[in-house]
Amino acid sequence: MASYLEENKDRFLSELLDWLRIPSVSADPKFHGDVLRAADYLKARLEELGVENVELCETAGNPIVYGDKIVDPALPTVLVYGHYDVQPADPYELWTSPPFEPVIKDGNIYARGACDDKGQVYMHVKAFEVMMKEGGVPCNVKFMIEGEEEIGSNNLNVFVRENKEKLKADVILISDTGILANDTPSIEVGLRGLSYHEVEVTGPNRDLHSGLYGGAVANPINILCKMIASLHDENNHITIPGFYDNVQELSAEERAEMAKAPHSDEEFKQSIGLPDVYGEKGYSTIERTSIRPTLDVNGIWGGYTGEGAKTVIASKAYAKISMRLVPNQTSEEITEKFQKHFSSLVPSGATVVVRPHHGGEPVVTPTDSIAYQAASKALETTFGKKPIPTRGGGSIPIVAMFKSELGLDSVLLGFGLDSDAIHSPNEHYGVFNFLKGIETIPHFYRNYAALEASK
Repeated sequence: MASYLEENKDRFLSELLDWLRIPSVSADPKFHGDVLRAADYLKARLEELGVENVELCETAGNPIVYGDKIVDPALPTVLVYGHYDVQPADPYELWTSPPFEPVIKDGNIYARGACDDKGQVYMHVKAFEVMMKEGGVPCNVKFMIEGEEEIGSNNLNVFVRENKEKLKADVILISDTGILANDTPSIEVGLRGLSYHEVEVTGPNRDLHSGLYGGAVANPINILCKMIASLHDENNHITIPGFYDNVQELSAEERAEMAKAPHSDEEFKQSIGLPDVYGEKGYSTIERTSIRPTLDVNGIWGGYTGEGAKTVIASKAYAKISMRLVPNQTSEEITEKFQKHFSSLVPSGATVVVRPHHGGEPVVTPTDSIAYQAASKALETTFGKKPIPTRGGGSIPIVAMFKSELGLDSVLLGFGLDSDAIHSPNEHYGVFNFLKGIETIPHFYRNYAALEASK
């Protein structure tokens, strides 16, 4: 007899596509109504499945969707976290299909939010449905799905701090990460932190004719480019004084263990159309994207950028700069060091303003916990091989916050792939990955309940 998942997989996919059609872009106020519609959609789906106490919890920003199913207070409780907001889809012209008109082609769901994070959140919703139809949920479950992760989760801290009793649990389960490959399961046990800034360089009090003034005034765009270029040396080492003071250095043995993860620089280069790898001297590609801090310009603009020519020296130039942090750096420490150093780089003919946006702390989660063992066994059951513990390059700042505020560790049970183009045009998520997540998550609950009971 076919499993409930097999019988209902087409409906599960159809429901996800309906959710993906809602452009829940939290960064752009023009989509605010759609963000609320996405929250309402999720609330309705949870209510249909028998989740109790479902509500839209108001915050100073977008609402948090909460619901729970308390089977037995004596059983362990799993708090599921995710987010329903998505990144802006710009530039739209680079999408092969409209970002909010999801399509399935070549085994992938193409849409903004398909992988990050609607598709992965919806795995948990449907896994709950599967468990309810196939014998019941073996643990208590709480859902907390927010709508501001892509803009820094500014109101989540307050919500968590004010609702500790409501959120009381034994472990947090998050699917906002990935696996190494569809034939190589993995669990991320480390995440980098983040320090994000916008900088503004000002020269003359207005835009100037480059013929009349060129060579005699400070050009903010030229200056900004020089300032940014100076932030790395010839070995791609970050030059901010004290930047590496607290960086946790892994031992040779730990680095050797990391090197066992399957990786090909050739495939890596081909996948993103580059002739060679690039980065900090003395480290491998895997290490550069996980255990080493970075500094990148995420956007830069100023002056005339329209069609044709306009010979102008701009009054202002701007850039957005982010730094990924590793244990034991802190966002507060790095933010202060960046502000001080970058402000010192501007020449006397211009001024600079550094505006911090949001940050988050790096985190390493334990691999000897019952929750990790439950996740590992679940993946081994559905993939047929034991997952590899890995460290991710991205940031989920709330993981550290959950630990400090709720005292809970998180299990990062994600199913995305590095090739899913999250935050980029043509974001996609494999149908295989979506369904494999729904298949795997119930095994986590069963394993977790059994391991807790045998303590």
